[in-house]
Parts: sequence; C-alpha cells; structure tokens
Amino acid sequence: MSNYCCDIFLIFVSASIEESIHNGIDVVVDRYIYSGCVYSAAKHNPSLDLAWARHPEVGLPRPDVCVFLDLSPAEAATRGGWGGERYEKSELQDRVRNLFDTIKASPDGDEFITVDAGRSIDEVATDIWKVVSSVRQKVQQGNLPLRKVTEV
Repeated sequence: MSNYCCDIFLIFVSASIEESIHNGIDVVVDRYIYSGCVYSAAKHNPSLDLAWARHPEVGLPRPDVCVFLDLSPAEAATRGGWGGERYEKSELQDRVRNLFDTIKASPDGDEFITVDAGRSIDEVATDIWKVVSSVRQKVQQGNLPLRKVTEV
C-alpha cells in the first residue's frame, strides 16, 4: 500500500471514529495504536524503531484507556495452541513486552491499565468491566476530552 493510500485510510478511520464518538457511540478497538507500533518495532529492523512505528498514528484519536492484559510468558506457554502463530515466539514476545513497558513509561502511559490475565476468565472480565465502566463514566461527565496522537 502506498503512503498516499495509507494516509487516505487513516483519515477515513480517524473521521469514522470521531464521528461515532461525537454521536455518543462507544468505540472499542482491539489492538489499536500501540499494538501496531510495538509489533512493527519488535521485528529487529534497525531503521524501524518505536518512534518511527508510531509516526503514522499521529493525528488519530487517542484512546481514553488501553487495557493491557498481562500474562507471563510461562503462563501463556501453558495455554492451548500457544506458539502456533508467527508472533507467538518467546524472543519476539519478550521484545514486545519490553516495548510495551517503554510506552507505559512514556507520556502515553497514562492511559494504560494493566489487568492480570493469568486468573479466571470471570475475574479478568470483571476487572476489565470495572476499568471500562470507570472510563465511560468520566467520558459521560465530560472529564475526558477527545485527544489526538501527537509527535513524541
């Protein structure tokens, strides 16, 4: 995809997200900005660091919250099917975890909430719901204005 096509796509996605938000629709996105940046930067391409991978996201609506489901590598390896996907390799996952830690320590880190995903499905779901409910309440009260991804 050319840069021009990427730019048009991002403008469309950004406008669609903003329109939904302004119409009072909650937008939930799986693997939005940070996941793409981290997985791109984790591939050991020396010219593609985290800042470079983040650059195409500039101007997109910033999430109000990023729920980070934390699962130890040892626990992940015990779950059925782990390792079947090309990104499910220990070395890559270690780099991904370190890059997420870098983001969580940056100014973007204020929107990260870490949930221990090594517990039961019900416990994890309850914690996620508490986080989402709290953020949703702040948005409805007008305490969380729409922010945009900016240059670092």
